[in-house]
Amino acid sequence: MAGTENHHGLGVVLVLLSALAFSLAGIFTKLIEADSITIACWRGLFGFLAIVMFLWIRTGRNPVKSMRALGWRGWCLATVGALASLAFISAFKMTYVANVAIIYATAPFIAGLLEWGLLRRTMRPSVMLAAAVSIVGIIIMADGSGSFDRLAGDGMAVLMTIGMALFMVLVRVFRDTPVVLAGGVSGLQLFLVGWLLVSPLQVGGRDIGLLILFGLVFAMASVFLIEGTKRIAASESGLLGAAETPFAILFAGLILAEWPPLQSLAGGSLVMLSVAAFAVRDWIRSRSREGWLAGG
Repeated sequence: MAGTENHHGLGVVLVLLSALAFSLAGIFTKLIEADSITIACWRGLFGFLAIVMFLWIRTGRNPVKSMRALGWRGWCLATVGALASLAFISAFKMTYVANVAIIYATAPFIAGLLEWGLLRRTMRPSVMLAAAVSIVGIIIMADGSGSFDRLAGDGMAVLMTIGMALFMVLVRVFRDTPVVLAGGVSGLQLFLVGWLLVSPLQVGGRDIGLLILFGLVFAMASVFLIEGTKRIAASESGLLGAAETPFAILFAGLILAEWPPLQSLAGGSLVMLSVAAFAVRDWIRSRSREGWLAGG
């Protein structure tokens, strides 16, 4: 029994650490002076190397050789992930960290809409209600952005969220595809494309240090999430992972002194209430089902 509790406790800690690490993405992007493509290029390379090292240690095999076996599904996953990552970084450059973090929090709802629209899967009324409330909140938040650039950044965050939601759906459809390796390959794609489009070597020493740290933190967050999710229920992982949004807003305020206007906070609060209510409801349903099965 103690071993099971320790196993679960470690899972909770790992998922929370992943949320904490992921929440630093906006901070790194704002602190680095290079353009979005250069940031994506270097973060992609360092993230790819870190994930390859993790897989090599974990499996004892060279994951680079396994890239040949990814197939079109794996490369499709990688490409969708790469495009979403580029939109993610671009959004942070253009609008408030809080706006990007809050819009991204709606990804599970968008994934539900995509499954309903593309795969004809049943969509629970609670998901539809949460999605509708979130959309209203995003509209209110975007209306308070205050400039065309920030509004464009909000739009980029929406595109990124759709891309990440599509990635989630594809992971469920392509069940036999090595998702972690595909995520690493998406970083390699970003590096190669960035190398062709910009001059990534023309960055200062300070930026290089931050880019290396950015890539390592991203890879570490991905590993923590993967290892933590294996130890706890998916509903609990989703609930704990939602901590990324308040972490991101708090760090942006404390480190960057960036606080969004009241209208953005009002719309964002509406989104976060719907996300929190949905996550808690999902967690309660999961716990009730586990209790019923144990009792039966």
